[in-house]
Amino acid sequence: MVVTPGNVNDSTVFDTVMGALRVPRAGAGRPRRRPDAVLADKAYSSRAIRRGLRERNIRTVIPERADQEANRLRRGQAGGRPPAFDRELYRARNVVERCFGRLKQFRAIATRFDKLADRYRAGVHLAALILWLREPAQDPLSDSP
Repeated sequence: MVVTPGNVNDSTVFDTVMGALRVPRAGAGRPRRRPDAVLADKAYSSRAIRRGLRERNIRTVIPERADQEANRLRRGQAGGRPPAFDRELYRARNVVERCFGRLKQFRAIATRFDKLADRYRAGVHLAALILWLREPAQDPLSDSP
């Protein structure tokens, strides 16, 4: 998690988040540093981000912004082909949006009362922990809910 001032675009810290990312393995072993795919909204649709993910061999599932599509179509063949986009995989992004919605149920998180980034980050961690503890226990080995 990276905390930025309120007026900073999220896509500016994309490389920082990707550099700190650790994907846990199903079995034993250290976490992977490269996810299979990145699902993001249109705010992350930029050439630099797409190029960076392509260089790291990470599948990009980011819809193209309308202005980018119009510009590409205006240029004709010189505009290139549209970026690949998997609608079915993109549907899984709603989990992230629901998580943000649940975190914003905590008033201190939604309005950011804390002036120091470390305190705000700690509050987000506590809120996430509370949400996690509220979830009913699910045993992955049992067949019944």
